[in-house]
Amino acid sequence: MKTSTKKAMSNVFVLPPEEVPKKWYNLIADLPEPLPPPMDPKDGPSRLEMLPKIFLHECLNQEYAKERWINIPEPIRELYMQAGRPRPLIRAKRLEAKLKTPARIYYKTEFYSPTGSHKVNTALAQCYYAQKQGLEHLSTETGAGQWGTALAYACSMADIGLTIYWVRAVYQWKQDRRNFMKLYGAKVFASPSKETQAGQELLKKDPNHPGSLGIAVSEGMEHAATRPGTAYSLGSVLNHVMLHQTIIGLETQEQFKLAGDYPDLMCACLGGGSNFGGFTIPFMYDVLTKKKKVKFLAAQSMVAPNLQGEFRYDFGDHAGKTPLLKMYTLGHQVKMAPIKGDGIRYHACGPLLSVMRHAGYIDTIAYPADEKHVFDRAKTFVQTEGFLPAPESAYSVAAAIDEALKCKETGEEKCIAFNISGHGFMDMVGYREILKEIE
Repeated sequence: MKTSTKKAMSNVFVLPPEEVPKKWYNLIADLPEPLPPPMDPKDGPSRLEMLPKIFLHECLNQEYAKERWINIPEPIRELYMQAGRPRPLIRAKRLEAKLKTPARIYYKTEFYSPTGSHKVNTALAQCYYAQKQGLEHLSTETGAGQWGTALAYACSMADIGLTIYWVRAVYQWKQDRRNFMKLYGAKVFASPSKETQAGQELLKKDPNHPGSLGIAVSEGMEHAATRPGTAYSLGSVLNHVMLHQTIIGLETQEQFKLAGDYPDLMCACLGGGSNFGGFTIPFMYDVLTKKKKVKFLAAQSMVAPNLQGEFRYDFGDHAGKTPLLKMYTLGHQVKMAPIKGDGIRYHACGPLLSVMRHAGYIDTIAYPADEKHVFDRAKTFVQTEGFLPAPESAYSVAAAIDEALKCKETGEEKCIAFNISGHGFMDMVGYREILKEIE
C-alpha cells in the first residue's frame, strides 16, 4: 500500500505536488436554481455573436459546460506545480491567542505564487488554451494589478504577447507593480486610455478620469475586437474563471481532513468573485449535495457593495460591449470612489455567485470607504501571523477577525476559514496612507 506523503505540521497543513487536483469543480451542475442565460440587448449588434470572435474557444466551451467535474489537462497541472501548488492551509494560532477567542481560525495562502496572488490559477489555464488555439496576443483589464501581473507571467510562460488596460487611479500609485508587468513583457496603459474609442470618449469629458474596472474591460474587449490574432482574457466574473479557481477550495477540503476540522464559516473578499468563488465553491458542493452547514461571508467595500445591489440583467462593462448577464449589480456605469483595495471596486458580482446569493447561501458585509478598520485588522494579522496581505485580502482578514471576536462574546467555538488571495509587498504606499502611524 502506498504511504501518503501528506503532511500536518502542527498548524501548517501541506499536500504534496502530485496531489494537485486533477479536475475542476463546476458549480453549474448543482445550482439550487437555474443559471439565467446571457442575453443580447434590444438595440445594437449582437454581443453573443461577438463572443467567439474575441474569447478563447475552450474557455467559452467551459463557460456553458454542464458536467460537474472537468479534467485539468496535465500540462496545466504541471504549470500549477511549478507555480507552487498545492498551497498551504495554516491555522492562525497566534491570532487566536491575540484575540482571546474560542474560534479556530485558518487561512489559505494564495499569496504563495510567482506573482503573489490567486489570479495565476486561471491565467495559466487561459494561456495554455490560447497557445493551443495558435494565438499570438491577448488583451485584458486589471484593477488592483494582481490579475494583470498574473496574466503577464502566464503569457511569458506561453510566449504570447499581452496588452493590459489598468484602472488609472491604481496605475498612478503602483509604479513597482506596473514595472513588474513590463518585466514580464506586457504593454500597460492607464485606463481610460487614448488607445481605444471607449477610452478616448471618456478622456474628452474628463482628462483625469480615475477609471474603473468596467471601463478597463470595455477597452480590453475593444482592443481584441480590432486587432487580428488577439483574444480577450478576463480575470474574474465569468463561469470559466470561477471553474479554474476552484483549485483553491478543492485543496482546502483535503487540508481540512488533515487538520481533522471543517469550517463553520468561510470568508473572502469579493469584487467580481473569482477569489471568493475559488475558495468557497467546492464547499458549496458539500452544502448542496451532502447537507453540510457552512456560512459563506463576502467582505466588500461600501464603495462597491454589489451583493447589496439589484439581481437583474446588466452589462459587465462600462461601454455595454458584453452580453447582458443576470447578476447582482449597482449599474454598469455607477460612479465609485477610488480605494486602496481596488480589486473589489467592481459594479457587479459574477452570475454563478449571484444565483447562490439570490438563493440565500451567501451573506455579505460592506466596510467603510475610508478602509481604516480594514487596515487596522490587517495590521493585527501582520503582527501575529507575519504575512502582509494585499489590500483586497485585508477585507478577508477583517471579516474573519470580526467574526472571531463575536465568538469571544458568545463563547462559540466556531471554525473560521478565510483566503488571503494576494500579498501586499507592492502595496505599502496604500498601507502607509491609511495607517499614518506606520510612517
